Amino acid sequence: MSKAVVKKTLVSLAVAGAITAAQADIVVGVAGPHTGAYAAFGEQLWRGAAKAAEDINAQGGINGEMIKLVKADDACEPKQAVSIANRLVDSDEAVAVVGHFCSSSSIPASVIYDEAGVLMVTPASTNPALTDRGLPGVFRVCGRDDQQGDVAASYIVGELGAKRVAVIHDKDTYGKGLADAMKSTLNSYGVKEVLYEGLTRGEKDFNALVTKIRSVDADVVYFGGLHSEAGPLVRQMREQGLTAKFISGDGIVSEEFVSVAGSPEYVDGVLMTFGADPTSYPAGKAVVKSFRDTGVEPEGYVMYSYTAMQVVAKALAANDLDPVAASDWLHSGVKVDTAMGTKSFDDKGDLLVSDYVMYEWDAKGKYNMLNK
Repeated sequence: MSKAVVKKTLVSLAVAGAITAAQADIVVGVAGPHTGAYAAFGEQLWRGAAKAAEDINAQGGINGEMIKLVKADDACEPKQAVSIANRLVDSDEAVAVVGHFCSSSSIPASVIYDEAGVLMVTPASTNPALTDRGLPGVFRVCGRDDQQGDVAASYIVGELGAKRVAVIHDKDTYGKGLADAMKSTLNSYGVKEVLYEGLTRGEKDFNALVTKIRSVDADVVYFGGLHSEAGPLVRQMREQGLTAKFISGDGIVSEEFVSVAGSPEYVDGVLMTFGADPTSYPAGKAVVKSFRDTGVEPEGYVMYSYTAMQVVAKALAANDLDPVAASDWLHSGVKVDTAMGTKSFDDKGDLLVSDYVMYEWDAKGKYNMLNK
């Protein structure tokens, strides 16, 4: 038996023993950008996980034990993600984590959780490297960048018939990974990008970049990144008279995209890939209604986070609160009923079925699914 396996076994036994002996709460971390430019996404994760924990606790908790959530702010910064991962493991004694949001945070943090035998289920990290490394305790209830990149490229070529595509990314693990995945499929269709350029997170002045886009006469601009840069970029394109179709991924699935763009008129017609409407599943109808009854719209990743918390709870419940055994159980292909339908995972921790589709933002600042 390897040292890693021995360590995980000892951790697992210690966690189970402590819970049994002390009848303590089950601590679950909710890790994401709870402050900073991407805090809107952290709020989505928190709302979903908090509502799920509340609902599960109201039904008796996990095998009679109550869930205690701990908010962990990584600000989408890798170093901070590692720091809070260590805190969740060592100080908070979390047995599971819902998170992180940014792939650049999830990838290094997952190593900490794996070594400690902590179950991690991310609602939103889509970079393939997260699960391709084969860490046994790492799962995601969203799809992968190579999957949504394929959907975007197919739409660009098949539906738009575009020939001159500018590919822009934010140099981050998520943004560049998504842009590269889309570009790879685009190239396989025989379309070579006319521009491939990186920008820096936190930038707001993209006039020089817009000038480059104009110079290559792009009919489509594909952006891999988050809303904080996508909004100003598309606004400055429109202000300079560029009418090229603007397409991005799930990193702009927040109404904050409209705010940072400055007005709904600038996002009108913007396309993005995202999973099939997470509020439309029959199994989650009551949950969605409950959110809306309290004035909260479960946009973006709220329902994904709710689902991630359900997966954590059901896996722990089926395995005597043992996070290592819970991971093995999920890898076995078991079907887990959630508010977003039945979920099953492969040996990497990816969903067996992914459902990326195309959405379009309208003049009212709302996004709507196109291919229903």
